[in-house]
Amino acid sequence: MKKEKPKLSRNQMKQLKLKRKTIIWGVIVTLVLVLSFLAPYFLPHDPLETNAQIMRQAPSFQHLLGTDNLGRDVLSRLLAGARTSIFATIMLVIISFIVGTVVGVICGYYGGVLDDLVMRFTDILLSVPQLVLAIAVAGMLGGSLVNTMIAIGITSWTSYARLGRSHAMRIRQLPFINACRLTGCSDAHIISTHVVPNLIGPMLVNATLEIGTTMLSIAGLSFLGLGVAPPTPEWGAMVSESRSYLQLAPWAVFAPALAILLTVMLFNYFGESVCDLASTKEA
Repeated sequence: MKKEKPKLSRNQMKQLKLKRKTIIWGVIVTLVLVLSFLAPYFLPHDPLETNAQIMRQAPSFQHLLGTDNLGRDVLSRLLAGARTSIFATIMLVIISFIVGTVVGVICGYYGGVLDDLVMRFTDILLSVPQLVLAIAVAGMLGGSLVNTMIAIGITSWTSYARLGRSHAMRIRQLPFINACRLTGCSDAHIISTHVVPNLIGPMLVNATLEIGTTMLSIAGLSFLGLGVAPPTPEWGAMVSESRSYLQLAPWAVFAPALAILLTVMLFNYFGESVCDLASTKEA
């Protein structure tokens, strides 16, 4: 007699579906990251090479996405700009995640005057629209990828700091934290062993949700001429360079714009699936 498999509950079935969905989106995101990293090594043309004879040429077998106003191959620039746009976003999210988490954990665990000062400072930063402040900072620093990351990073760490602070304040009041203090454990040991591992999950979920917003911010500054300096290929800068001749060569605008749209949607779907999976586990 074959034993019947135990039936899964509705919540377990939901978790299984969300887990499969998260894995699928995770695999797709990983493939995009790998392809964007390797793309500059397999370009069909030099992304910086200009050719006056083929300016604004429509898509063809030789140039699959056409050429721009300077005769540069749009597909080559799109692939070369993928590394700049995507990896600059990932790097900025990682840095903001680390800085915000450290600040939030310290403020939430110790509290007191330090917590009040830092949180009031974050309130000031949050009171100003992020993109407006980033434009002001980027305008003062000048146009470059590093300056763009600095301009956006000034405010992007605040959401991690607030989230990390709230979780740290909750964790420090748990009974096992008091037991650790009674046994003589140092604050550094408690934070690294008990506080951080218990809040890292929600922080990572927040980081995945912030990737799309950060990419749009970088592309927005590049579109305004405050990001990557030309002729370096970057999706936002490509849209900005091509918008003046939209009617003559729409492919030069639509290709990078569509790349931004699809990539942001992909990371947003991945972040939402991770968030849904984490919420079902907590429930």
